[in-house]
Amino acid sequence: MTAIIWILRFVVFAVLILFAIQNTELVNLKLAADYQWEAPLVVVLLIFFAAGTFLGMLALVGKLYRQGREITRLKRELERAEMARVESLLHAPAAAAATDMDTPAHA
Repeated sequence: MTAIIWILRFVVFAVLILFAIQNTELVNLKLAADYQWEAPLVVVLLIFFAAGTFLGMLALVGKLYRQGREITRLKRELERAEMARVESLLHAPAAAAATDMDTPAHA
């Protein structure tokens, strides 16, 4: 399985290298105030891909933070429930023994 994954990685890498080699022509990006930036197409695509990835991860930060807080809250709730269960198990035999001694045995 590991060999298949490495072969797949190599194929993807080779395709990306071929894409980069074939897209080296210069492109002009016209920005605000008549500012132009000239760079190879593959560099421009890489920058926009990286920026999109960064913005996508940034959009997830709030949700991940909320999920982390929810997980912490649920763990605390689980610990409390387990402690209550242990306490009820510890007190249950004593309570059962006390009620057995209070009721007379039928012969």
